[in-house]
Amino acid sequence: MKILLTGAAGFIGYHTTERLLARGDTVLGIDNLNAYYATSLKQARLALLERHPAFAFLELDVAQRDLAAILGDRVSDVDLIVHLAAQAGVRYSVENPFAYVDSNVTGQVALLELAAHLPKRPALVYASSSSVYGAAEAVPFTETARADSPVSVYAATKRAGELLAHAYGELYGLKTTGLRFFTVYGRYGRPDMAPWLFTDAILKGNSIDVFNHGVMQRDFTHISDIVDGVVAAADRIVSNPDGTAPLYNLGNNKPVALLDFIAAIEHAAGRKAKMVMKPKPAGDVLQTYADIALAERDLGFRPKTHLADGIADFVQWFKTWPSLNQTNEASMHKAPNK
Repeated sequence: MKILLTGAAGFIGYHTTERLLARGDTVLGIDNLNAYYATSLKQARLALLERHPAFAFLELDVAQRDLAAILGDRVSDVDLIVHLAAQAGVRYSVENPFAYVDSNVTGQVALLELAAHLPKRPALVYASSSSVYGAAEAVPFTETARADSPVSVYAATKRAGELLAHAYGELYGLKTTGLRFFTVYGRYGRPDMAPWLFTDAILKGNSIDVFNHGVMQRDFTHISDIVDGVVAAADRIVSNPDGTAPLYNLGNNKPVALLDFIAAIEHAAGRKAKMVMKPKPAGDVLQTYADIALAERDLGFRPKTHLADGIADFVQWFKTWPSLNQTNEASMHKAPNK
């Protein structure tokens, strides 16, 4: 299968591309390598992918209206589009909302337009987020629950992407499925997320900020389980497009208290954390909890990685990357989209 995959140098994009290549697919990867966080990590992921002869890469921002003209014959025969490129980060969306509209809304339209007008009209699997559920109190979150009260710009742009996908299905008969990811962690993860930030600080003996005084829960999901879901969704929409749901939750189905999550890192690192309690930032929610019954039924999605094992593996990997784990705050949050 020939696949166009956006965000190939990103965290989930890298792992998904690697899995697809390993099983024999051909992947054309796209990424703009923006400087939201240190590009050295993106380049390291990309270098691993470029060892595969069935992988080609274009440095390209997907939020352009002339994608079809830019890509030309490279995509005329693609069987599937996996759209994982996005401007990530809930808290940063408060500071720079336009970056999120450009990447997550305009970029979504650009990929939908591309898919709708290619000769093969390939189906599209795209990244959404558990953030669309907002501050919903009814748990676990189900795909049929209302998602019209976002509490961050990031969440609003992700929900907009889902609605746009629905509209293109109505207009062009385009087959799409959105995947609502729940707090993904693992090797090559993002430096702006808690696993990286906490591990880095604990290993160096620095303090960590614990928001809402630790009274939070997250459905932490290991990257290997997320990739299982992405690949299963890709295969299903190609083989049985009419039997594919428009949205699936991909989460661990086991929310973990923030303090227990920190304890898992402490255990893996062999050091205690120095915690500084802070209030809840704007845009954060108190809990996430995925109902995965639909993904289990349709995709055979069954998370296998226990938190203690996943964190131990991440900490072990983190210790081997001294050139990467020197987080340069000055390089983060610059040039977020271009």
